[in-house]
Amino acid sequence: MRRPFLLLALVPCLGLAAAPLGHAGAPCVSRRAHSVPAAYAAAVAQARTVVCEQLAPNVPGVQVAVAVDGRLVWSEGFGYADMERRTPVSPESQFRIGSVSKPLTAAAVALLYEQGKLDLDAPVQRYVPAFPTKPYPITTRELAGHLAGIRHYRGDEFRLNRHFDTVVEGLSIFEDDSLLFPPGTKFSYSSYGWNLISAVVEGASGETFLRYISDHVFRPLGMTRTAPDRVDSLIPHRTQFYDRDTTGRFTLSPRVDNSYKWAGGGFVSTAEDLVKFGSALLQPGFLKPETLELLFTSQRTTSGEATDYGIGWFLASDSLKHRRVFHGGGSVGGTAAFGVDRDSRVVVAILSNLTSAPLDLGNRIWTVFDR
Repeated sequence: MRRPFLLLALVPCLGLAAAPLGHAGAPCVSRRAHSVPAAYAAAVAQARTVVCEQLAPNVPGVQVAVAVDGRLVWSEGFGYADMERRTPVSPESQFRIGSVSKPLTAAAVALLYEQGKLDLDAPVQRYVPAFPTKPYPITTRELAGHLAGIRHYRGDEFRLNRHFDTVVEGLSIFEDDSLLFPPGTKFSYSSYGWNLISAVVEGASGETFLRYISDHVFRPLGMTRTAPDRVDSLIPHRTQFYDRDTTGRFTLSPRVDNSYKWAGGGFVSTAEDLVKFGSALLQPGFLKPETLELLFTSQRTTSGEATDYGIGWFLASDSLKHRRVFHGGGSVGGTAAFGVDRDSRVVVAILSNLTSAPLDLGNRIWTVFDR
């Protein structure tokens, strides 16, 4: 997973023409589920043009949702969830969201923190006794800010196709490896650090990670189409997943099993579910005001350097000095962009069923709706 952009570009089309199977540059196919409020008709038309002209021709399928002030103002699918069967992307289509799973997991961490069940600054062994002791103590706060020195993927681990029955079992991939640096001294992005956080959630809550996040995050927020990407289960609206070969053709992605990294990159979701989640963080309610600030405040290294990453969120400001929090996600057969403008109260989610999809135009979509 690469360091994310602020958000990506999308584009529109009303046509239903189909392209030759497997090729980029197809005519734009779209399906909209909801009417657009009159106040946002011009913005949606402008954003749709971006998607159809600059993004949809370069991916098998893409899904976009935008909410403003907690209200869904645009939700549309473009292209195909399954190219061979010519199944169009709809707002119900479920995509791999990769590291956008981290902000979801951060909400579970935040709830346990609020309940006094999780001390962010305690050694992780308080909650995961089986995790090997390192030369330096590691805390959940450091893990959540990529400051713990836990390594990231190596070799072919990103495309791992091995099943793990529990999150603790999945820690075996990296738990015996040395730390990259003393915790707190450096920012180094690590999905494995978030896998360890899922084990912390289990230890602090007394529940399995998947049960806890489902019961305390997904269900209360009405995120009915967000789920672990179980390869051994039928998920009716899950898309097919694609790579692009050297000739520009879309090919089916290799089979992978994400059971080793639910918390760091293992969920499927929809753009509508994600903007619902982001909208719940615009104001206190689901979380307390001080907890929101905890998530959205940059952590610092021991030398005082700001990392521009809080707990599960990258942080930035735009030209209007608006506070933006965001995360990108890369999966085998999926790319995601997700962000929240805390001042204009615009939430944007863009999902594609292509590895390394070109979603870097997302800032333009955000800007269109920023008022």
